Amino acid sequence: MRTVWLFDLDNTLHDASAHIFPHINRSMTEYLACHLDLSEDEANALRMRYWLRYGATLRGLMRHHRQCDPRHFLRDTHTFDDLPGMLVAERRMRAWLRRLPGRKLVFSNSPRKYAREVVNLLGIAPFIERVIGVEDLTFQPKPRRLAYQRVLRAAKVPAARCVMVEDTLDNLRIARQLGMRTVWISRRSGRPAFVDRHVRSVCSLRGWQR
Repeated sequence: MRTVWLFDLDNTLHDASAHIFPHINRSMTEYLACHLDLSEDEANALRMRYWLRYGATLRGLMRHHRQCDPRHFLRDTHTFDDLPGMLVAERRMRAWLRRLPGRKLVFSNSPRKYAREVVNLLGIAPFIERVIGVEDLTFQPKPRRLAYQRVLRAAKVPAARCVMVEDTLDNLRIARQLGMRTVWISRRSGRPAFVDRHVRSVCSLRGWQR
């Protein structure tokens, strides 16, 4: 049966750390400072605390500040003046993904509009069956199990047929517990037991068989 590849987006299919993540982090800090009446330092500390505790600043915001609208937060913090100029990706990505056998979905904690725009800019949209953003997960991001369960239902596939490709270990740990195979994209050393394959670049997966 065909393998179903579930690709994370940021720092998996492209390098978000160079330009995009710093911009989003600044935007989130500014948003928290403005809407929660915090200093810049307080807002930045809160953003980091929520990210570390919940895996996404949005989740902490929804849990502790119900007056905040998640759609408004995502729209304000994922606005870019020059997204094409900020995007850093391997030139061989498109050719590699085209040759990779199996179904391919993007499974991201990012808003759907942003994720689709990045996929289009990478030139890989023709090879991606579906782009799943955090709205499609009812704002329950990875590593919450509900997020994975919604993706499996949407893809109509059992976990055992899926390969989760991610840069975040907490997200891979849950995927493995659910029965998926796991690929860790990272330049760090070592390989936790719940990781089946560790590579520095997603394009290094060429020829790897399920």
